[in-house]
Amino acid sequence: MAYTIPEKLKRLEIYEPVTEIYNVRLDANESFQNLPDDIRRDVLKAVEQVEFNRYPDPFAVKLCEKFGRFFHVKPELLTAGNGSDELISLIVPNFLESGDTMLVALPDFSMYTFYAQMNNIRVEALQKAEDMVTSAADILERAKDKNARLLIFSNPCNPTSLKLSRDDIIKIIEGTDALVIVDEAYMDFAEGSVLDVVEKYHNLIVLKTCSKALGLAAIRLGFAAACKELTDILHALKSPYNVNSLTQAVGCAVLDHPDYIKNCIRSIQKSRDELYQGLLKLKEKKTDILSLYPTVTNFIFMKVKNADKVFEEMKKKSISIRYMNGYLRVTAGRKLENEAVLRVLDELLDQ
Repeated sequence: MAYTIPEKLKRLEIYEPVTEIYNVRLDANESFQNLPDDIRRDVLKAVEQVEFNRYPDPFAVKLCEKFGRFFHVKPELLTAGNGSDELISLIVPNFLESGDTMLVALPDFSMYTFYAQMNNIRVEALQKAEDMVTSAADILERAKDKNARLLIFSNPCNPTSLKLSRDDIIKIIEGTDALVIVDEAYMDFAEGSVLDVVEKYHNLIVLKTCSKALGLAAIRLGFAAACKELTDILHALKSPYNVNSLTQAVGCAVLDHPDYIKNCIRSIQKSRDELYQGLLKLKEKKTDILSLYPTVTNFIFMKVKNADKVFEEMKKKSISIRYMNGYLRVTAGRKLENEAVLRVLDELLDQ
């Protein structure tokens, strides 16, 4: 009898990120800042110390210590992973059982739903209105109504660039018996983190990434912060040597430069604000064509008339941004990159 591929696998579509070469790449919310020469030298020194014949530290102890020191969280409450994606792929199928319900508020990061559907988890979607705003009350009401056992959302939200207040997040955590996963990939650019309360709440996991503010997308490094009980479970669930020695060495070397990281965050915030102000000026001229959402992230989310055509024309001008069903998302870039986006967008919206 021949093997039959499951229907859920037949329906899969390959995720295809931008692979073409563009002069301006503002589609993936990456940092526009590469490591400076002095830190690159430290990275090379750290890599030289790697014993390539040995497996990596299974719990990334030194890395968690340095990450914990920068973010003010106890290292024993941290789990390192190959980006937040690996941690999401661990949490969603293993903290739920087949047939359980997971609540998301859409639009949001697509991988939450992906991992749930691959593991026969019911996904209940709270659809955001045109203003893209939701509330603690909305989330708690839907979670109770649908008996959700896990609530997961990014805060600030990707792609909307909006965030729930810290008070709202606490209300959600305290108002449900479900496990609450708060993905703080973009919280480094904002205020209101709940990283400091992971030890207090036994139904909370906070996800962090090094791909955005730290500018380390190339090494795929993320962390989960949770109480000791949940952290012990994550340590038991993960592959024994999940974060390789090179990633650990690079992460440690960069985290040894906290002032550099803080300066990077300020530079990205400055770029974001300049891009937003430029788009506001465009909006004043084109009120019926362009609408902007407030931003506390490293990108701008906007609704644009004929967004699909604008997206394609931008590519012809060698500018890559993200198209999302009538909306555009633009990562804050270097000054010249931001200016290129504003100039070309101004031209296209006049057509």
